[in-house]
Amino acid sequence: MKKIITTDKAPAAIGPYSQAVQFGNLLFVSGQIALVPQTGEIVDGEIEAQTRQVLENLKAIIEAAGMSLQNVLKCSCFLNSMQDFVKFNAVYDSYFADSLPARETVEVARLPKDVLVEVSAICGS
Repeated sequence: MKKIITTDKAPAAIGPYSQAVQFGNLLFVSGQIALVPQTGEIVDGEIEAQTRQVLENLKAIIEAAGMSLQNVLKCSCFLNSMQDFVKFNAVYDSYFADSLPARETVEVARLPKDVLVEVSAICGS
C-alpha cells in the first residue's frame, strides 16, 4: 500500500508532489534542494553548504520513514555545473562513505530557485 511521508524537519514541497512515497519496502524521496526547513530560504554558501543542506533534508525525510542513509539504494544528483563535481563528491562521501549507493550525476541547465544542486533517493528496507 502507498503511504505518503512528510516531516517538518525538511522543507515542505514547493509544488504538487510529496516529500516521499513509501510502497512496501521501498521509499522514493523527491528531489531536495538547499532550502532551510525553518525558513524556506536557500542556505547561504556555495556548493559545499548547499550539498550539506540537501543531504540533511534527504536524511530527515528518510528518518521520518523509519529508515537511515544506510537504506539508500540509489541517488539521482543534479548539478548546475560539473565544475562543482569534486566539491560535491567530498560532501556526498561524508554522508555515504560507509554504504555507497548507486547513482548518476548530471549537469543541468537550471534547477528550482536557481540552486546549485538537487538530489533524490530511492531507499529499501
